[in-house]
Amino acid sequence: MAEKPKWATRKSSQMALEAINPVLPEAIGGSADLTGSNNTKTAGLNPVKPGDFSGRYIYYGVREHGMAAAMNGLALHGGVIPYGGTFLVFSDYCRNSIRLSALMHQRVIYVMTHDSIGLGEDGPTHQPVEHVASLRAIPNLLVLRPADAVETAEAWDIAFRSKNRPALLCLTRQDLPAVRVTETAENLSAKGGYELLKADGRAQVTLFATGSEIAIAVSARDLLQKEGIATRVVSMPSFELFEEQPDSYRKAVIGEGTVRIAIEAGVKQGWEAYIGDKGAFIGMKGFGASGPFEQLYKHFGITPEAVVAAAKARL
Repeated sequence: MAEKPKWATRKSSQMALEAINPVLPEAIGGSADLTGSNNTKTAGLNPVKPGDFSGRYIYYGVREHGMAAAMNGLALHGGVIPYGGTFLVFSDYCRNSIRLSALMHQRVIYVMTHDSIGLGEDGPTHQPVEHVASLRAIPNLLVLRPADAVETAEAWDIAFRSKNRPALLCLTRQDLPAVRVTETAENLSAKGGYELLKADGRAQVTLFATGSEIAIAVSARDLLQKEGIATRVVSMPSFELFEEQPDSYRKAVIGEGTVRIAIEAGVKQGWEAYIGDKGAFIGMKGFGASGPFEQLYKHFGITPEAVVAAAKARL
């Protein structure tokens, strides 16, 4: 990518779909009354209407469960690849159908935006805290939380190629900096986790993060490196794909022998497998509060400075 856009990953998702939809006529998009927020509609996708089923976009209305169930039906019918969007917090309304997608090995793609306290002033009732962890617990479901435009494009590539299981994309409302500064033809997200930034010197600290918190990890690494503490950053867009990698690869990425810290604006469950008993977790321990997302991250202590303090306390 020649440019390094600072986009919300929901915007990056739409831009990826703008490229994909014209060449993948099987894709049938939609949203549960949140089209303008989920960014699931692209140019040239006409809506399905009563008596006219030639379109490729479905306005499901405020029917998250109905949307997810209908997408299962479309996938079971065959010949199409359904994807539909809502806010991540409303995945609770889709859960039965998401589980059925996984149980039936159907290629259904769930686009879940506003994926953390980063949604800001939308309020605590709309802030998902435990949702990413609970979705990762569903067998045969790919949960993908990309960090920037490149990882988002990779997530869509993974989702469309995953013929025997559903995928769920967790996307931000807020803009994120581009973090993939090295060009590569390989889909690194397909490995589930990979070393985004190497340490300058022999690594003492490994920082794990996903999505919007990758930027926090990168800033924390810079601070630690300035203090002479060699630090690496690992992006973990998909736990499920990472667990499918060879043991040797996973051990190399995890960085055994380093202080391990995970950063994610959600609950800790699931991260223990990577940070171990002595590692630190920088994230959410309760429900949210409402306010600008920058203030919320500071309020809940999800900051580069908190990461630095946790690392130094364990060295």
